[in-house]
Amino acid sequence: MKQAVGTRIKSRARRSGASGASPASPAVKEKKAASSTFRAPQRRSARVHEDEWDQLSTSNKDEIEQLVEVLKMVKSGDFSVRFNYEKGDILGRAGELLNDIIGLNEHLSTELVRVGKIVGQEGRMTERASVGPAKGSWATSVNSVNQLIGDLVAPTNEVARVITAVAKGDLSQKMFLEIEGRPVRGEFLRIGTTVNSMVDQLNSFAAEVTRVAKEVGNEGKLGGQADVKGVSGTWR
Repeated sequence: MKQAVGTRIKSRARRSGASGASPASPAVKEKKAASSTFRAPQRRSARVHEDEWDQLSTSNKDEIEQLVEVLKMVKSGDFSVRFNYEKGDILGRAGELLNDIIGLNEHLSTELVRVGKIVGQEGRMTERASVGPAKGSWATSVNSVNQLIGDLVAPTNEVARVITAVAKGDLSQKMFLEIEGRPVRGEFLRIGTTVNSMVDQLNSFAAEVTRVAKEVGNEGKLGGQADVKGVSGTWR
């Protein structure tokens, strides 16, 4: 009885072993092959990148340290520095681009100083900044500076126009409180309102002086006096 049970167990084991050793189906083989060929390049690629990085960090250690120093100097505002590296590898291309960026910053900085001196110190208000065919934020920065100059110059020109007219005896001119379709605000509005008030007071004063002179000279009314409303100080 024990032998029969053992025989049946061995028989099942042999059938089970035979079944496990049976050839795999084509689909299973294809799946295994695909899995094997898919992972292998990834492992090789990772090793290649690691080797390249190790080689780069070893052979170009001095150049990388120089690059870091250049970046530090640029961060501190020194745009005269350049990265001196003439090889055509990835580090060389990165250095070339970095030098281009530094050059643009240096050009923009120099141009802003030049325009600030010409407009602010020399009074040549038609001068504008230019850095050549700039794009993106470079162009936006230059345009913003030029727009700022224009916004400052326009009210100044208006004040000069009115004062020039007053100096010539033309009291009909006033400062426009809207320039190029935009109302003036802040200090510009305060200055414009003050200039226009000055013109109004001059008009009133001139009209009263003319009236009194006419009464005294033409009509003989010696008791006539000028009366200008809303004036104070020397105007009174």
